[in-house]
Amino acid sequence: MKRSLVALFSLLFIAQLWAQEGTIRGFVYEENSGEPAMFTNVILQESKQGTVTDVNGFFNMSKVPAGDYTMVVTYIGYDSLVVPVTVLPGKIVNKKLYLKESSIQLDVVQLSAERQEMKTSVNTSVVKLTAKAIKKLPSIGGEPDLAQFLQVIPGVVFTGDQGGQLYIRGGAPIHNMVLLDGMILYNSFHSIGLFSVFDTDVIKTADVYTGGFSAEYGGRVSSVVDVKTRDGNKKRLAGKVAASTFGAKLLLEGPLFKQKENGASSSFIISSKASYLNQTSKKLYSYIDENGLPYSFTDLYGKMSFTGSDGSKFNLFGFNFKDDVLYSDIANFSWNSTGFGSNFVIIPGGSTMLVEGNFAYSNYDVEQTSSNTKPKKSSIGGFNMGLDFTYFLQGDNKIKYGLEVLGFGNTLSFYAPSGVHVKHNDNTTEFAAYVKYSYVSPRLLLEPSVRLHSYTSLGQSSFEPRMGFKYNITERLRIKGSGGIFSQNLIAVATGREVVSLFQGYISSVTDLPALANGDKRANYLQKAKHAIVGVEFDLTEKIDVNVEVYSKDFGQLINLNRNKLYESNQSGIPDELKKDFIVETGLAQGIDFLVKYNDVRTSLWVVYSLGKVTRTDANETYSPIYDRRHNFNFVASRILGEDKSWTVDMRWNYGSGLPFTMVQGSYENLQFDDGIDTDITQTNDELGIIYADYNTGRLPAYHRLDVSVKKTIKFSKTSIMEATIGVSNVYDRKNIFYFDTAKYTRVNQLPFLPSLGINWTF
Repeated sequence: MKRSLVALFSLLFIAQLWAQEGTIRGFVYEENSGEPAMFTNVILQESKQGTVTDVNGFFNMSKVPAGDYTMVVTYIGYDSLVVPVTVLPGKIVNKKLYLKESSIQLDVVQLSAERQEMKTSVNTSVVKLTAKAIKKLPSIGGEPDLAQFLQVIPGVVFTGDQGGQLYIRGGAPIHNMVLLDGMILYNSFHSIGLFSVFDTDVIKTADVYTGGFSAEYGGRVSSVVDVKTRDGNKKRLAGKVAASTFGAKLLLEGPLFKQKENGASSSFIISSKASYLNQTSKKLYSYIDENGLPYSFTDLYGKMSFTGSDGSKFNLFGFNFKDDVLYSDIANFSWNSTGFGSNFVIIPGGSTMLVEGNFAYSNYDVEQTSSNTKPKKSSIGGFNMGLDFTYFLQGDNKIKYGLEVLGFGNTLSFYAPSGVHVKHNDNTTEFAAYVKYSYVSPRLLLEPSVRLHSYTSLGQSSFEPRMGFKYNITERLRIKGSGGIFSQNLIAVATGREVVSLFQGYISSVTDLPALANGDKRANYLQKAKHAIVGVEFDLTEKIDVNVEVYSKDFGQLINLNRNKLYESNQSGIPDELKKDFIVETGLAQGIDFLVKYNDVRTSLWVVYSLGKVTRTDANETYSPIYDRRHNFNFVASRILGEDKSWTVDMRWNYGSGLPFTMVQGSYENLQFDDGIDTDITQTNDELGIIYADYNTGRLPAYHRLDVSVKKTIKFSKTSIMEATIGVSNVYDRKNIFYFDTAKYTRVNQLPFLPSLGINWTF
């Protein structure tokens, strides 16, 4: 009885203490545009309790003792905001705050928000980008682009200016999850690798997770690129017009209706960009090819945003992206991607919780034709939706959990190197649930998470525990690490024989695989990987940051096209390795990445070096995949010049050691005997057959290139700015290989010395 009374009084005492605390939460916006002010410091002076706003400008401070406080909001380039706040027991205080641009620009480097996030977020194997960071790269073609910046990130291998393929720490393009406002994109890079489908002026953030990502992301075994777009200007009609020797762009944004007295607002933003390089290059770059450069693309994106008086928000968006490559004598390649979706943020009135959700549908069609080979076609389309809940605890501690559902259908028509036709048609649905806990103390940060992902078409599920940590040894030195288990169902189809492969087909739910060594059927048809990453962060000075990470990705099971297929799948008496459409492989990617960053008011430097090794092992051999680049080095510099800071010089030099490829030993006429024994071989003219050397035992020459651009900024007024940019790609005209037609023994190089001129007007 006494114990029960003690327990009861203890609970009452704890409840009383809880009742003496309250919560402060709200949003911080930029006054001129109404856009969220991301990563803004919010501090209570009297208690020293503080936090940083997220990408929505949202902040939350729970378990604040009741009383009167002075809340200070600070952000680089904006006037500090001082707001009195009264916290009542058991109550939630909601604030909606607006920051004004500072009228006095001090030549002082303030990286407090970024440094603070380093100390309070695990951030292992993640690079967080904004539009401002992307614009510090050389503006080749007149406009900076996310595709160009991704090539600088540690552990990333690109196939160069032509090809648009992204390989991240040993993963193939199919192993990368690319998200646009929560929507899955199946191809986000144009064939001319200088450009992605994303308009830099629309990007709010781009988070690149090169491995070890938490359980809120799933369905891929290597990496995640999570792009979020900003809302349109909620105050006035604004926009941007741009034109260059490569293409043109138009952006318009503004309020849908006048902002209401209660603070509710709405906006729109429309972006369109197109390349006409296939036309202008005939006149400007006639030294390349009399037919001009064969690239053209069109990207359209639109978004409407509605924000309530309490900060809750609802967005609608849609897009259409197109790409064409017309090498008439070698290959024609084209793809078309369309999609629409919505996402929302809800702030429940009586709970310290944030609710987020999304729904989207996208479709991707791709085709490659050639005069020497049969056409390759692939199509994939489907929906994905999710619902996430973030519950805020004391300080920066929080719990996030959510549900995801996605479904898609896919078709494929493809011819294996042997000439055997591979066809696939499938529909699949996936369900997932996850929970992530973030613990933040002055020195130790822990981020355990777990994901349960169900692949219904395969009748299989994957339980995926993951962990991230960081320990602040000193104010300047931190160690960190992450790892876990990852899975996916989606599979890419490419021959792997080409020096550069433009075509990549998509399929899922492959179960017709070779049997195990003892003849038993496989129990697991999922692709699986385990990641282990450790690293060190060191703030060498107030301006120099050093980051070193060592990683290992163990791909326990990967499914790939069977390049050794010679017979139809239903033929009896033939080993599985010679008749199945697909094979099972294992893989290992290991390496070390170095990143040194220098930032001050006028200068920005990135020095990046990656050393890595990637291998794949099938039933017959261990080999190097086509993206096994052992050495990769990037040097990026940006310098602002002039007393009025109106000149900017940007440069980037990239070096990459040679990529593997399969050498050709000879050729023959590949007779198909379509009429059986009645085939007249003296009159038949079939396809050319190729005799290859051992798979990927050759190495291409090293890739290197220097890009430089100079930009002049002219300010007519606070809202009217013109920029003129002169850029040069491949300054010293390095001959980097792009494509090799083995049938005609014809080599196509990547872009040569290529000057460009661009001008844009922001209003």
